[in-house]
Amino acid sequence: MKAQVREAYGTSTREVMEVEPAHDAPLIQFDQEERRGPRTQGNDVLVITTLLTNYEIERVFIDSGSLTDILFGEAYDQMQLGGAPFEAVDTFLYGFAGEVVHPRGMVSLPLTLGTTPLWKTCLLNFLVVDIPSAYNVILGRPMLNAFSAIISTYHMKIKFPVIRGVGEAQADAL
Repeated sequence: MKAQVREAYGTSTREVMEVEPAHDAPLIQFDQEERRGPRTQGNDVLVITTLLTNYEIERVFIDSGSLTDILFGEAYDQMQLGGAPFEAVDTFLYGFAGEVVHPRGMVSLPLTLGTTPLWKTCLLNFLVVDIPSAYNVILGRPMLNAFSAIISTYHMKIKFPVIRGVGEAQADAL
């Protein structure tokens, strides 16, 4: 579908292609009414609770700037996965203070977002690291891409397409 748009500082017109979602993908949008509760300064982080394997995991930080999904060693150990196989990795991470962090390895685990019936599960690769953190998991761009997810820190939600519509995960109350 084409629309004509008049340039703001001229008399010429140009054609602009409207981008429509694929016919099998639902439209994802955030409405003003979805904004939950009072906000302080609008700089809150998006922290959710989700299922990782069959464990409910709290303090899951959604970080769209992270190049990897991270599972912190303490949380991994508490899950008692019976020695889920680690894949060796020849990479390392840099911490906030510039320190080098060597991961234990990478592990593939199923992550579930949403609630019945609007939920979705994807198998993700997590780097397991042994450093202290306020979070149990950091979900970055690999998760966002796997789920085709859209985040809104203004609405404190993450939304993603599912078979019967749009699933969502609401931020936990801080």
